[in-house]
Amino acid sequence: MLNCTLIDDMLERYYLSPFYAIEFCVGFPGNLLVMLGYIFCLPKWQSCNIYLFSMAVSDLIFLCTFPRLTYLYSNDQSETSPYACVVNRYVLHVNLYSSILLMMWLSMDRFLLIKHPSRNHILLKPRTALIVTGLSWLMVNAEVAPMIDLMIQDLRSRNSSHCKDFASLKGDIDNLGYSLGLTVFGYILPLFGLCIFSYKISYLLRVQDRILPNRNTSFKRPLKVVTAATVIFLALYTPYHVMRNVRIASQQPWAKLEPCAKMYIEAMYIVTRPLAFLHSVINPIFHFCMGDKFRDLLLVKCRQLLRKTEQHREQT
Repeated sequence: MLNCTLIDDMLERYYLSPFYAIEFCVGFPGNLLVMLGYIFCLPKWQSCNIYLFSMAVSDLIFLCTFPRLTYLYSNDQSETSPYACVVNRYVLHVNLYSSILLMMWLSMDRFLLIKHPSRNHILLKPRTALIVTGLSWLMVNAEVAPMIDLMIQDLRSRNSSHCKDFASLKGDIDNLGYSLGLTVFGYILPLFGLCIFSYKISYLLRVQDRILPNRNTSFKRPLKVVTAATVIFLALYTPYHVMRNVRIASQQPWAKLEPCAKMYIEAMYIVTRPLAFLHSVINPIFHFCMGDKFRDLLLVKCRQLLRKTEQHREQT
């Protein structure tokens, strides 16, 4: 029989480590390509490009933390640097909640574009998108700030000897209440916004189809993209947030759970963590699905680079 106390160690070594390695190998090149494509290939930026570029930068920074995590988990080691511990958890949660928030603004942008094709709405202006993006980053940082304080308290209580996950932190802050609040304001409300704009886009397209049945149907692509984003975040984020709150609740004195029951809950929580982070791997797909212009410009630039490389080889 497998000792229940060894389950989390086995999952970290044989599940988290390879999963994080795969996510880094797939997600990092994709987000880097998108980021470079926006910088070098897109001459004129629109509001949606600002939201998508911010997501790509956030995902790229977040994925840079995976190689160290992979190394530590594969060698049964814990993070010994308190600074690296805090920065890693900070980047993780800022990316987690900024991604779904920016995707909500992107869905709003697509809805307004269908309603105002001439882009005369103030929220469709690039400058407005920059302001909204900046305020979104400030809001996410305000949401994550109490967690940083909680992490510092936990590290001090352990003499900075062990870097714990958010669900295992202990301090003066009510961890369960804070986690539930973060779930509501950081996840459920933006997801609700995604659902609302998805419905509004669908309703608006149905009305336009009745009025102009033979019109160009190219605007149906935003509905597919926004709906897909809603389903992806719902499928990836929900298990993580449910198990994180269950994991924290299982550690409360009033839970009165057996040690093995706590370990099984922690094991299920560990399983959901890399699944939630898959959004950083999937997000680059939205950059190519959102419009043809960026994709075409990127392909043209890649072909030009390939031609220059071939010509250089022929000359040498």
